[in-house]
Order: sequence, then C-alpha cells, then structure tokens
Amino acid sequence: MRWTVPPHSWDHDAAGSSRAAARIWEPPHVPPLRLRDIWHGDNDAGCAVEGAEEGDEEDEEGDEDGDRDLQSKRPKVRGFGEESPQHSGVNASFFGLESTHFPASDEHGHFKLSHCPENELDFGLSLFPNDGVNENPGDANVGDVEISGGENSEDVEIRMDLSDDLLHLIFSFLGQRDLCKAGASCKQWRSASMHEDFWKCLKFENTRISLQNFVDICHRYQNVTYLNLSGVPHAELLVMEAITCLRHLKTLKMGKGQLGEAFFQLLSECPLLATLTVSDASLGSGIQEVTVNHDGLRELQILKCRALRISVRCSQLQILSLRRTGMAHVSLNCPQLVELDFQSCHKLSDNAIRQAATACPLLASLDMSSCSCVTDETLREIANSCPNLSVLDASNCPNISFESVRLPMLVDLRLLSCEGITSASMAAIAYSRLLEALQLDNCSLLTSVSLDLPHLKNISLVHLRKFAELTLRSPVLSYIKVSRCSVLHRVSITSNALQKLVLQKQESLSSLSLLCNNLIDVDLSDCESLTNAVCEVFSDGGGCPLLRSLILDNCESLSTVELNSSSMINLSLAGCRSMTLLKLSCPNLQNVNLDGCDHLERASFCPVGLESLNLGICPKLSVLHIEAPKMSLLELKGCGVLSQASINCPHLTSLDASFCRQLMDDSLSQTAEACPLIENLILSSCLSIDLNGLSSLHCLHKLTLLDLSYTFLINLKPVFDSCPQLKILKLSACKYLSDSSLDALYREGALPMLVELDLSYSSIGQTAIEELLSCCTNLVNVNLNGCTNLHQLVCGSDDCSSGDMPVDVCPPDSAPLRSEDISERSDRLLEVLNCTGCPNIKKVIIPSMTTYLRLSKINLNLSTNLKEVDLTCSNLYTLNLSNCSSLEVLKLDCPRLTNLQLLACTMLQDEELESAISHCSALEILNVHSCPKINVLDFSRLRVVCPSLKRIQSSLIA
Repeated sequence: MRWTVPPHSWDHDAAGSSRAAARIWEPPHVPPLRLRDIWHGDNDAGCAVEGAEEGDEEDEEGDEDGDRDLQSKRPKVRGFGEESPQHSGVNASFFGLESTHFPASDEHGHFKLSHCPENELDFGLSLFPNDGVNENPGDANVGDVEISGGENSEDVEIRMDLSDDLLHLIFSFLGQRDLCKAGASCKQWRSASMHEDFWKCLKFENTRISLQNFVDICHRYQNVTYLNLSGVPHAELLVMEAITCLRHLKTLKMGKGQLGEAFFQLLSECPLLATLTVSDASLGSGIQEVTVNHDGLRELQILKCRALRISVRCSQLQILSLRRTGMAHVSLNCPQLVELDFQSCHKLSDNAIRQAATACPLLASLDMSSCSCVTDETLREIANSCPNLSVLDASNCPNISFESVRLPMLVDLRLLSCEGITSASMAAIAYSRLLEALQLDNCSLLTSVSLDLPHLKNISLVHLRKFAELTLRSPVLSYIKVSRCSVLHRVSITSNALQKLVLQKQESLSSLSLLCNNLIDVDLSDCESLTNAVCEVFSDGGGCPLLRSLILDNCESLSTVELNSSSMINLSLAGCRSMTLLKLSCPNLQNVNLDGCDHLERASFCPVGLESLNLGICPKLSVLHIEAPKMSLLELKGCGVLSQASINCPHLTSLDASFCRQLMDDSLSQTAEACPLIENLILSSCLSIDLNGLSSLHCLHKLTLLDLSYTFLINLKPVFDSCPQLKILKLSACKYLSDSSLDALYREGALPMLVELDLSYSSIGQTAIEELLSCCTNLVNVNLNGCTNLHQLVCGSDDCSSGDMPVDVCPPDSAPLRSEDISERSDRLLEVLNCTGCPNIKKVIIPSMTTYLRLSKINLNLSTNLKEVDLTCSNLYTLNLSNCSSLEVLKLDCPRLTNLQLLACTMLQDEELESAISHCSALEILNVHSCPKINVLDFSRLRVVCPSLKRIQSSLIA
C-alpha cells in the first residue's frame, strides 16, 4: 500500500475522500438515503443512521462546499483492479458519507456540528448496487481522489491490493459504524462494506433516524433478521412504515416512547418474528387493553412498561416476562408457555396472578418475587394446574408460608425474605424430592432446617436471626452457604459431594457432625463456641477421610486439640488463646500456624510431615515432642519456659532455640544425637546450657554456625574440642568469658576453619584481642562492638605474642621491613573489623608493615574517646568514624578508599582532613556533617586535594 499525502494537509482531511465528494450520484432505481447518525456512548456494534429530513439545507451547503474543495483537494485512491482514474466513476464517499461524520476543524465550511446534540452527527448516505452498474462516469472520481497541499507538498499514489474474499473476512469483524468509515475509502471498500452479510443486524439504539431513511434502508436490506430501536424517537412510526419490508425479521427490540394498539396489530406482518422486547415504554392509550397476538412469537419481554391491561394471545409463545410492568390485569392465552416472569408487578392482584399462571398448563418456571399479595392458596392452585413446575421464585412475598403446598417436580426454589416461612414449612419443601437448589435467606422466623433430599445440591442460609439447628442429608450436596446466623449452635451434614465447608463467624456453633466422604477444605474461623469434641470430627474415622485443610482460627473455646489424620496437609490454629495442649499425629501435615497461642503448655508433633515449624512466641510451652522425618527448619524462639524438648528430626539443618532459658543439657544432647545434620545452632540466651550440653555437639559433624550469645559460659573447651569444622562463632555479651577462655584459639590453633568471630559487649581484654587479630589469620569478620576493655588497636607485629606484652608499633630504632620480607609472611584474611561503641579505645594504628592486605571495611562509629587513627591499608574501601567526637589525628594512606564517614567529628581540623584525604586517590563520598571545625564554605580545596570526590555531605550544603 502506497500513500502520497501532503503532511500539512493530511490532518485536515483525516475523514478521507468523503470530504472531497462534490455530489452524490444516485442510481435511478434506489432513492437517495440521507442518514443522520449516530453512535452514542459506548455502543460497540452499531451504525446508527439518520436521514437528513431536518438537515437538507445543511447537506446542500455541504455539497456546495464539496464542489469547491474538490478543485483544490482531491485525494487519489486506487482500489484493487483499477488501472487508471478514468475507469473508476464511483463516488468516493461510501454511502455518500458527509465529512461531518468525522470531527474536524471548524475552518471547513461543510463541517456543521454546532446545531447537533451529542448523539447526533449529520452525514449523507446513498446506497449503490453491489455490482457497480449504473454508475456515472462523469461524476467525481471515487477511486481517484487527489489531495493537493501547499507549494512543497508531495503527491503520492495509494494502492490497496486486497482480494475480495480477504476484504470480506476483515470487514466481518467491523461494526456498522466502522463499515461506514471503511466504505468511504474507495470503490472496492465501498462495495465490500455494503455486502448484505454485514447488514442483517441493524442496531440503532439511542439514535435519531428519519422515517424516510429508515424505510429506504429496510427496502435496501430486506433480509434483516435483527432490529434494535430502543431509545429511538418515534420508533413506532418507523416500524409501522417499514413493516412490510421486514418479512425475515426474527428479533425486534423497542424501548421508550409510546406504543399503541396499532403497533402490536401490525406485528403479524412479520411472520418469522420470534423475539419481541419492549422496555420502559407506555403501552396503549391508557384506557383500552393492549393485545399482543402473534402466532409465531416464541419470546416476549415487556419490561418496566406502563399499561392498564395486557392481553397476550400467542399460540407458540414459550417465554413471557412482564417484569416491573405496572399493569393491573393480565390475560394469557398461551398454551405453550413454559416460563413466566411477574417479578415486581406490584399492581397485580393475587387473583390475577393465579388466573394467569393456571392458564398455562405447561408452565415450568414461575417468578413472582416481590408480588406482595400472593398467598398460599395461589400456590396450591398453581401446583394443581401446573404439574411440571420446576422453578419457583416467591421471594419477598410476606403472605407465603408454603405449608400444605405440594410441588413434586420442583427443582429450584427461592424463598428469600419470606416472613411467613418457619420450620413447619420444611415438611412441604421436603415433599419436593427433585429439589436441587434452595434459598432461604432473610427468613426471620425460621428456627431450624431439617431436610433429607436426594438431589439437593445447593442451599443458602444467610441472615437468619432465630436459626438454631441445621440438618442436611443429600448424597449430591456440593455447596452450603451459612452466614450471619448468630444463634446457630448445631450443624449436621451428610453428603458425598461436598468438598468445601465454610462456617465462619458462627459465634454460637458448639456441635458439629459431618459425614462427608469427599470433604477437602473446612473453614471454621471465629466459631468461638466450638468445643474440643470437634477434633474427633476431623480425625481418622470422624467422617472426613479426605480432609486436607482445616482452619480453626480464633476458636477461643478450644483448650485441648488432638488430631489424628492421615490426610491433613494444612492446619491453622492462630488465635486459639485458650489452647493449652496440642497433640498432632498427622504424618502428611506440611503447614501449621500457631500464631497467638499464648497459653500453649504442651505440644506434640508425632509424627508430622512438616518441613519447617515456627512456634512463634509460646511463653508457657514447657514440654515439646517432635517427630518429623522431613523437617529441616525448627524455630523455638521465645519459648522461655521450655525445659523438656524431644526432637527427632533426622533431616533438621537449622535449630533456633533463642531465649529458651530453661532448656536443659539433656534435651540438647538428645537433639544432637537425633539430628546429626544440623548446620546452624542458635542457643542465644539459653542460660541452662552448660558443659555437658556443649560436649554433645561432637555428634554434629556438619555444624558450621554456633551462637552462644548472652549466656553465662566460662569454659569454651567443649566447643573447641567438639566442633573443629565451625566457621561462625558468636559470643556476644558473654560477660563471664576471660582472656584465658580463648587461649585455645590463638595458642593451640583450635577451630582452624573459623572465619567469623563475634565478641561484642564481652569482657575480653586488650591482650586477648591483639593475640586473636595477630594469630588467627583465617578470620574474615571480627566484631568487637562495645568491648570496654579495648584501649587501643595497634597492629604492628606479625608474630603471635606468647606473653602479656602488648603489641605496639615497631620501635624507632628497628630496621624497616623490606617488601620482599612482607610478602614472605602469611597473609591474613581479615576483611571486616567492627569496633562500634568501644568507649575506651583511644588509638587505632595499622602501619604499612602489617599484612592486612584484604581489610576492606573498618567501623569505629560511636567510639567517643578515640583520638588518633593512622591507617595504611591498600584494600580499604569503607571507613566509618562517625560520632568519634575526640578524633584529632587522622592519617590515611588508603588508595582504594571510596567512602569516608566523619559525621559529628567535632575536634577534627581542616588541615588534618586535607592531609588525610590527599593519599586517598579513589575517595568518592565524604561525610563531614556536624563537623564545626571543617570549613564548609570552601570545599573546592578538598576537591583539589582529592579530585575523585563526587559527593560531600555537610550540614551547610543545601
């Protein structure tokens, strides 16, 4: 496809060739059609058409404008099979489409929109024979329309080579509106879009269309099967004038306005009419009866209409709906009627409804909901006259009690908001042995339901204020909805089809009996009155052999939960605050939720299929038994009084027993023997663990992480002897550890694989710390946060000290080390050194002779007495000296340092900082916020000293 269009003129002519058409040529045998259209709102399908009966003057003006425009703007379009412009004598505008069909600038005179309402646009429409005969070769060329712009515009030729079959297939996806647009392009597209296949359904909903236009369209397309005139002004006149052409019409939709008796009489002119819908209209003159008489009609819907009397005499009618229609009397002569809808017909009397329904012996479905006058007598008459009635909706009928009503063929019964329904009504309902669906919502006097129906599938019981007991027996029962029944205390259900049962927030429910062989999911959340006996229902032999998921959240009356189920996979007991004993024997149980079980004292999981278990915070749990062959993660954090723990989990790899203050050595020993694969063991704040318990760790051959923080340990020899493979040892806040407690680490080479050591807030002294840093060359991460005995950190010796002599810088008279001497010494692996909040440290010195070649991060934050820092570290990337308020001396030789934090270093001077960063050639981030002695007004000096600086943080920089 090739387009040549002047760029500046194309926008003004987006409507295509329709704007350039000089005049619409009309074939002699088909009158011209003036359509005043419109597509209104979000009408997807429709092409709304309207004649120019009221706009002939505007159309004439548009034609004149078109004559003038044709001289200057003529877009050229060559359709498939056209060789030259002179061979295409068809008007460019499909159906004579006026330019006002497309929005455009007001500068073009033939765009007349100001007088039109939102849902009305003026455009002309002419219909041509599909074969293209009788075309005037002298008229304006349709397949040949040129668009000429300004002096520099470029002419292009358009070729759309699409086969007719392909074009027909594409157009089959378009609605009438888009068909009109497409037909305005070229001769081939116009011809394709006019194909009869696309115009069998005419949808003019909420559209204004003139009488002559509508008649002409109906003459043109006499095979129309679907017509929608809802919301069209004077729709009655349109149909009455064109009715003789609509011999194939099957579906007619009318809406709004006035429809008189004459309209309904003329419907017989459409012998194939099967569906008639009339909505929101006034029927008849308001005095006489409106009669619908049609031998072929199958479905009639008169919705929200106004009429005094309606008479329907349709021998083949099967579906009749008079929903929300305000007639006082109705007469039916419809022997084939099977579905009748009187919903919300408030003016119909009880007798009128009775006479209408009993006149239809084949009636199978009856909706008389919100007909407040209906009584039981009417129901009995209908039951006698309509033996095939299978669907009945009598909702919002306060005079119905349903007693003594016998409907043996009933399948679907709806009795919502029927104040007369009581427990005595259940006997009559039980008589309907074929009943499949039952709705009893908002029946305020209903106290109990007891039904034994072999075909009942669905039942709904919502907002029943006095409802106390429910007994259901049905092998096919698959759906139960029970909600807002505040006094319901007993439920008994027998079903082979029920798979999910939800009885949430039944505060009074205390007794539950289930015999449901296929029940899978049960949700009893917030059933506060459930007793311990409910556990028998969900255990093996209790009537739910396939149960997989059970939710008992916030069932606060449960005190002892004992479940023995071979099928259960998911269990939630969150918020069961009264539960003191939990005993689970569910070999396939994979997920359990015990959040908020604050009073749990004894728990047994033997056996379970759990892979992980988090007991959350169970402050009263004292005895725990777990047998879980698949479990790998167990968290007992917060079980402060747990003293006896029997854990048999051969695949357990992580155990967190933090704050289990009363956990004894024998429990730890038994666990170590039964769980040999443990890799991570957290015993933080386990104050009762002693040497015997730690000695049992020799069974854990894969133990790599051991946390003994916040314990009273003095002797760590059992750890050094039993855990040679340990990589991470945490001894934070172990106040009773002495320097000799760690002798084995730096003197005997214990724990050779140790890479991380945490001695934060411990009582370890200066000498022991220096020995550790000097001799434990495999350490990668060392935490000394809050160590009060650390006074200085001076790394100047490469040999392990054996006495009490502190390690200091090399004496001035010692010979300097040569580079080859340093390279021959063993390289330490230390990367991270944390000394946050060490209140007594005053000096940190790491000279060039040391071999901390991997040290990349040092944190000395909050060390308020630190005065001197002298670092020569070739690989240091981050240095944090924030809040070191006494820092005065800062010497750095760190070529890879990128981040230097000096927040609130109040004593640090300008000159000291400049000198320090001058040897940090890679420094990018410098934080000197709240440093009053740093001259923040001239940071250019810092950038001169250290050109790599990208970001300087200061309190005086916006």
